[in-house]
Amino acid sequence: MNEGRKEIVQLVILLTGIVFLVKLFFVQVLDNRYAELADGNVILRQVEYPFRGLIYDRNHKLIVYNTPEYDLQIVIKDLKNFDSTRFCTVFEISREELRKRFKDMKSRKEYSPFKPTVFMSQLSNIDFAKVQDYLDEFPGFYVQARTTRAYSAPALANALGYVSEISKESLARDSSGIYKQGDYVGQSGIEAFYERQLRGKRGVRFKLRNVKGIEKGSFKEGEYDTLSVPGQNLITGIDIDLQQYGEFLMKGKAGSIVAIEPASGEILSLVSGPSYDPGLLTGRNYSSNFKLISNDSLKPLFNRPLMAQYRPGSIFKIAQAMTALQEKVITPDTRIRCDRSIINCHGDHTNEDLRGAIANSCNPYFHTVLRRMLNKGVVNDPFGDTRVGLEEWNKHITSFGFGNKMGIDLPNEKEGLIPTPAYYDRAYKSTAWKFSNIYSLAIGEGENLVVPIQMANFAATIANRGYYYTPHLVKAIGEDGKPLPQYTERHYTTIDSSYFIVAVDAMQKVVEEGTGQYRAKLADVIVCGKTGTVQNAPPLFDHSVFIAFAPRDNPKIAISVYVEDAGQGARAAASIASLMIEKYLFGGTKRPHIEQYVLNNKFE
Repeated sequence: MNEGRKEIVQLVILLTGIVFLVKLFFVQVLDNRYAELADGNVILRQVEYPFRGLIYDRNHKLIVYNTPEYDLQIVIKDLKNFDSTRFCTVFEISREELRKRFKDMKSRKEYSPFKPTVFMSQLSNIDFAKVQDYLDEFPGFYVQARTTRAYSAPALANALGYVSEISKESLARDSSGIYKQGDYVGQSGIEAFYERQLRGKRGVRFKLRNVKGIEKGSFKEGEYDTLSVPGQNLITGIDIDLQQYGEFLMKGKAGSIVAIEPASGEILSLVSGPSYDPGLLTGRNYSSNFKLISNDSLKPLFNRPLMAQYRPGSIFKIAQAMTALQEKVITPDTRIRCDRSIINCHGDHTNEDLRGAIANSCNPYFHTVLRRMLNKGVVNDPFGDTRVGLEEWNKHITSFGFGNKMGIDLPNEKEGLIPTPAYYDRAYKSTAWKFSNIYSLAIGEGENLVVPIQMANFAATIANRGYYYTPHLVKAIGEDGKPLPQYTERHYTTIDSSYFIVAVDAMQKVVEEGTGQYRAKLADVIVCGKTGTVQNAPPLFDHSVFIAFAPRDNPKIAISVYVEDAGQGARAAASIASLMIEKYLFGGTKRPHIEQYVLNNKFE
């Protein structure tokens, strides 16, 4: 009996021992949770943020680079003997601000007393230098190094965009799982469009600490560390010297300058006026500066080259001419009398052919031409088949890139408006519409709306005699040195290339003996251009518009200039365009009086 009990006790002890051994095996060998908890007391996990890709101009001049900044992080469980008075003195903050920081930190969804949490962000090199010798006085606080954007010149802000911490809303929408709270992302411009190429990939380092929280080197000699991968560099088509000159010329004005290399579609300059210094949207003052800039009544964050939609004015007469030639309602030799009883005109001309009509910007000529196109040759019938004619007209005009987003490598591009029969059906509802309702389209007024980038692309299309590449800022990405594939494709208009010689001849005539001769003409190169004066609501001045390209043969630059409330196109816009062409082709101007005329902002 006793022997049986003894065996049972021994068996229980044996089974109990086996259970403990098995449990110990799981704890020490198979289950690493306890090891992680133990390691958590001596191992500090630090994220290694990647260097964001650099941005260069077409001549490999650095435009955007990275500069160091630091986040002060805290692990609450490591906070010991915290001297708040001393902390406020060292970091130059008030006790109220200190309390607020603790409160805000603990209210964050991702907050944990066992993990590093950002306590103060974006300390500059100078800020960090002031406090680094005192950090050992505050156990539980650690420094996380990262970088912020810096700029070689206070220019190109609207195109470059800015970088800031990812918002909670954007983080919630991110299905990739790439981003974490505290990551910086491109919020606009190139920084946003090329975020995937620029951002790089995070790394992580594990560091050992002693009981006092002092770092003692890498955990297991860095066996579990992963290196960050820097973002890809971008080479743009921008000429930063030309860009700065354009911004210099646009001081005190509202409008835009867009310059393109016709042979590639690369954007040489993208000026939005007024603008801002991109350096203001970096570092600790980002929030306060952003509020000031976004509340500015002049709207410096509004990227006019892509977002402003204007009536094109008389530059549109060239598109009308090309469409009329294609539809065969006129020939280059067709003469139409300047009948000012039909529509008002300007200048001293009477019975021009097509080249002369463009050079003298004859309104009655293009009024008659559009009527022939829309009414399908029924010249004396105002109720001709306008709907059919407008559909054909729209097909040709949109082939120049008008009326649709061009697909530039920047966000927030607008499309403008080229009206269709359906548009007028909605506008007039049950009332019939006809040519007499829409004739102002002929001279670039009425319902026509274009975007400055489309105007510059139009000039490039004429320079190329009928085709264009989608305008783009970035010409080379990373090591392969290529643009995105969509920017290497030619887009042809519906107009026969042979007709473009008429536009080229006429635009040369505009500058040499027409409306652009006084301020757009250059001694050393043939400039082809077209002025435009866009109606504005009184008492404001009209808008000044000019498009051009140069040289006439093998063109190197095509440009559009739009200056709001500046009067005739032959004044402000033509002057600025010619100065930009001169700067790009020859490195500077030989006409200081024209430059001073532009800077005086008195366009009389």
